[in-house]
Amino acid sequence: RTRIALVFFLPYGLPPTPNSSYKRRVSFLCSSSSPFQLQIQQQSHHLSIIMASIKVHGIPMSTATMRVLAALYEKDLQFELIPVDLRAGAHKQDPFISLNPFGQIPVLQDGDLTLFESRAITQYIAEEYSEKGEKLFCPGCKKVKAATLVWLQVEGQQFDPIASKLAFERVFKGMFGMTTDPAAVLDLESKLSKVLDIYEARLSNSLFVACDCFTLADLHHLPAIHYLMGTDSKHLFLSRPKVTEWVNKITTRPAWGKVIDLQKL
Repeated sequence: RTRIALVFFLPYGLPPTPNSSYKRRVSFLCSSSSPFQLQIQQQSHHLSIIMASIKVHGIPMSTATMRVLAALYEKDLQFELIPVDLRAGAHKQDPFISLNPFGQIPVLQDGDLTLFESRAITQYIAEEYSEKGEKLFCPGCKKVKAATLVWLQVEGQQFDPIASKLAFERVFKGMFGMTTDPAAVLDLESKLSKVLDIYEARLSNSLFVACDCFTLADLHHLPAIHYLMGTDSKHLFLSRPKVTEWVNKITTRPAWGKVIDLQKL
């Protein structure tokens, strides 16, 4: 079972009740065999602390945080999610800045170890907890692992820089009251289309991008794909049969469903 404690701060959490100075703490339990059980507690001063050796500082809407949460859920690990109030600039101030001097989310704490950079965090999770949950590196020879490392780089260097910019135009600009740039969308879609042509060819010979099993190389794509599949840019994926099959396989994984459920709280 996974136990998570969340402290929400506006605008990412629960709205305050009129004339209320209460803080809210939301905690729930989830497991691979049961849905979330949600309980909301209000206290004026002191909050009970749910102890977990792994702590993630971030927010469920952040693509980088989503990447880390997905890895933790795939490993069925107990963790505490500690939201960071980005609108208030908490990520640029103490105490957060002492965890990541670059002032970016997420940060993972595992005992006395503190890590930042989401892809480094997921690789740590995959290797440190290799015997738990889903194998996020395909078991096999060094050549198989080398292929996984190649596609981890492909995601980070070829796919995500374009996909994230496109998601910003299609999704996040609207959230921030900004106007989408149609010319930028067309340019980014053209660039991503060329990348996905290579993916289509690769997935014609492999069930997943690195090998025939789900790995971190697939998991890292999930946040950007999630946001783009909710926009008109989804045609870039749906127009390619093998890419479509792959997207369906990775986005319907139970662990990913739990990440998306966190956004609904």
